[in-house]
Amino acid sequence: MSEARLRVAVIIGSTRTGRFGPTAANWIADEAAMRGDLDVDVIDLATAWLPDVLGAEGPAPQAVRDLSPWLASSDAFVIVTPEYNHSFPASLKNAIDWYTDEWKAKPVAFVSYGGIAGGLRAVAHLRGIFPTLHAVTVRDSVAFTRHRERFDDDGRPKDPAGCSAAAKSMLDQLSWWGHILRDARERQAYPG
Repeated sequence: MSEARLRVAVIIGSTRTGRFGPTAANWIADEAAMRGDLDVDVIDLATAWLPDVLGAEGPAPQAVRDLSPWLASSDAFVIVTPEYNHSFPASLKNAIDWYTDEWKAKPVAFVSYGGIAGGLRAVAHLRGIFPTLHAVTVRDSVAFTRHRERFDDDGRPKDPAGCSAAAKSMLDQLSWWGHILRDARERQAYPG
């Protein structure tokens, strides 16, 4: 098994004004960066400028081509998503749909936030989508119910120990799957 650090892309799924996504993404990126086995990139869909209309013919738009190498070179993903109307945002679905090979044979973890459900309905929907792209979703996730009440003015959790424990469990699983799947991709191309 390769012991090289895994490259993890933390993807901020919401593009709304006033969103909480960057706060949650920066927190999980910091948690991941403290580990010795992960290198972290944060991808903000609000600045990726992916087109809203998917094209079937011709070359992909420049914004799609610009983001592709970041996703392709990632060994694993952490999707940071809110729950809007009992699901995840359209901006995230759009980003997922623009790519195919970039997701294949890679693990995906989730950090969600929202009201009383903490974004878990959004995660439930995403768990049905990623396997169709030949990605593996890890079991544990981090969910923030009433998220704005759970963080201080500096963007740090008010319960750092509990939040760090949840992040550790999720990142341990992401790392395990990330190493296994990267080693497998290096031995043999994924057949999907």
